Amino acid sequence: MGRSSSERVSDETLAWLRAAVEGGASDIHLVAGYPATFRLHDELVSLDEPPLDEGRLRAVLQELCSDEAFARFLAEKNLDFALELDLDGRRQRFRVNYFFSGDLPGACLRIIPHSIPSLEWAGFPQDLAERLISQRDGLVLITGVTGSGKTTTLAILIDRLARRGGYRIITIEEPIEYLFTGSGGSIVTQREVGRDVPSFADGLKYGLRQDPDVFLVGEIRDRQTAQLALSAAETGHLVFSTLHTRDAKGAISRFTDLFPQSVQGEIRAQLALSLRAVVCQHLLPNREPGAKRQLALEVLFNTSPIAAAIRTGRIEQIDNHIITGRADGMVTLNESVKRLWQEGRISWETALHHMTDPALLHG
Repeated sequence: MGRSSSERVSDETLAWLRAAVEGGASDIHLVAGYPATFRLHDELVSLDEPPLDEGRLRAVLQELCSDEAFARFLAEKNLDFALELDLDGRRQRFRVNYFFSGDLPGACLRIIPHSIPSLEWAGFPQDLAERLISQRDGLVLITGVTGSGKTTTLAILIDRLARRGGYRIITIEEPIEYLFTGSGGSIVTQREVGRDVPSFADGLKYGLRQDPDVFLVGEIRDRQTAQLALSAAETGHLVFSTLHTRDAKGAISRFTDLFPQSVQGEIRAQLALSLRAVVCQHLLPNREPGAKRQLALEVLFNTSPIAAAIRTGRIEQIDNHIITGRADGMVTLNESVKRLWQEGRISWETALHHMTDPALLHG
């Protein structure tokens, strides 16, 4: 669905995209009644141009996708796709979402880095990454709110795993963002929902017949995908996926709530056996205005006390088990935020805002 050339795209639109990429923006917002606007390190920066009217905006959106895709957007009112353009002789990929607000179309383009970032760039601990990809099997969940870097973390982990060599890795994504290259004898197959496979669940179902070692599932958002992810984890595969939750224990609740009440006890029992870890991410504003945001993490590993809490449905106990599980590698969000503040990476105000117990900053 994405384009590989800029033949249909106007010079003005290309100038916006080029300026966003060169300026280090993460997103481009195209909304009727506003000028083209970039998100630059958590701040919205509008271009010094007239607001976009509906006619101009429709023309831009039609330039960026195929006629077939645009027709589907008009019919379904939403569209997700990956876009690849040639900007001054350099390939640049974007994750694109089209939407309607009232009767007016709009778009958000997420800029995908040219290469998969390093752990150091992302601020993700190397020892944690190695522990996650060293799991033999089971389910690893990366959680957080929209825009917290979950996809980037998954890409870093899968790339690191592929470079170890000898793994058959299948990704199911919507859309495909980062591109993995075969290395170290690993084979990586990337399947895009809506193009290569109808759904995440279908990608898992058919992927199980393709001799996989590792799955990357872009998001668990429905019962069928959750059940198949659990089944894959139970049958000796390592499964990485994401959920939209604000903390680690919320991932447990969200996962089980995808199922009817009548079977949640059985699902909790399966999850207690198959879950390996939950990493919840938060990207916090840097102390230096305009600088890259800082990564705060809450880390849960499925120890015996955690498994018991999951199995019995005592989800409220999980926070205490994370606090007392430091020796097992667990980290609370409070500890992570406090460390960022102590290292001078975030401001006092930011730390206070994100601490669940601000009094701990004084400890």
